[in-house]
Amino acid sequence: MLIDDFKLGSLPSADDREPYFWFLFHKDKILLKKTDEAYKIPDSMDVSAEDLVGKSFYIGSIDNNPCYASRLLEEKTILRGMEAFNLRQAYAEIGDVFFQIAGRALQIVNWDENHRFCGKCGEKTEDKIDEHAKICPHCGLFFYPRLSPAIIVAIVKDNKILLAKNKNSITGFYSVLAGFVEAGESLEECVRREVREEVGIEIKNVEYFGSQPWPFPNSLMIGFTAEYDKGEIVLQENEIQHADWFEAGDMPQIPGSISISRKLIDWFIGNNK
Repeated sequence: MLIDDFKLGSLPSADDREPYFWFLFHKDKILLKKTDEAYKIPDSMDVSAEDLVGKSFYIGSIDNNPCYASRLLEEKTILRGMEAFNLRQAYAEIGDVFFQIAGRALQIVNWDENHRFCGKCGEKTEDKIDEHAKICPHCGLFFYPRLSPAIIVAIVKDNKILLAKNKNSITGFYSVLAGFVEAGESLEECVRREVREEVGIEIKNVEYFGSQPWPFPNSLMIGFTAEYDKGEIVLQENEIQHADWFEAGDMPQIPGSISISRKLIDWFIGNNK
């Protein structure tokens, strides 16, 4: 999940050249350049200054190539030779590294668009010059890109894993349980509360697994493993359509490799072959 060759940043260094990779969005879809064999993130040869109509944001560099993000106005025609993909679709074309950079890019351009005015006094905000932040010139309130922490947990019982189908899911996938962290709550408390609320059981031996930035729209997924302790499955019916225990050799339809939920499921399968 880590990107070793991407250096996250908010300000280009003195050594950075002109923008090289362009993460361009049109109506929340990313633009990819069509090549003879596949699609790719556009670079400086594909995009000119005349093509850009919105603000541009430095988001870091990959292999010392500066990466910038920008949004085209909705009425702007998609650039010639490019096609628009939603971010999940783009994953199959651009892979792990560029997907995570694209996720950062989308969150930055959405943050810029959604915080043009102060939520406290209504004054138009101004950009800080030294970081990705906005400040209200009237009341001094700061606005940083929003980040919403959420837990996700694989629960194991007698060589089986608990998987559930969300009632509002459009994919029909079964996955491990997840939920947003509440104010004043620790991550471990959130894990236990979400499991109790969604399926009615108690768990033990909660252990950290890993994390993943998840730009849908601005989450940080924090993964855990846990063991079943007690209780029977009782569904939170407004959220969970079905939940059950599954063996490693008898999995239902599960998410693709893009997500930490799949990595948690693969962890279970690898330990129970």
